[in-house]
Amino acid sequence: MTAAQEVPAPGPEFGAVLQVDSLDYTPVAGSVSLARCRAGRLVGEWGRPELSWSAALLVSELATNALLHGCLRDRFFRVRLALTATMLRIEVTDPRGERLPTPRAATDEECFGRGLLIVEQVADRWGVEPRTVGKTVWCELWTR
Repeated sequence: MTAAQEVPAPGPEFGAVLQVDSLDYTPVAGSVSLARCRAGRLVGEWGRPELSWSAALLVSELATNALLHGCLRDRFFRVRLALTATMLRIEVTDPRGERLPTPRAATDEECFGRGLLIVEQVADRWGVEPRTVGKTVWCELWTR
């Protein structure tokens, strides 16, 4: 996939949601580490340890993007994980709906700008859902 897709939330074709977790984080750098560690731990506890590393990486990238580009002072961002029998869906919601993510090619000298390229390579698909206030950037890892 080369760009975000606007795809609705998973429907009945993905099966019933077996596990779900949602937590709001303050817009500070330490929240990204907390979200990453929580995601990896939960996915393992949910019986999918083979997805833990990828889930932690994807949460880290999407939460970092929310923090750098989508957060407003004193407004939380939310990380939501949902596991079905066929996939793990990761969602990060922030209050800045006017700032939609787009992958870009960072130069060798830049420290930032590779997050969505990583998401594209690790996730099976990803996209953006506009909300009344803000947006949700999501990605999915299909269980195999």
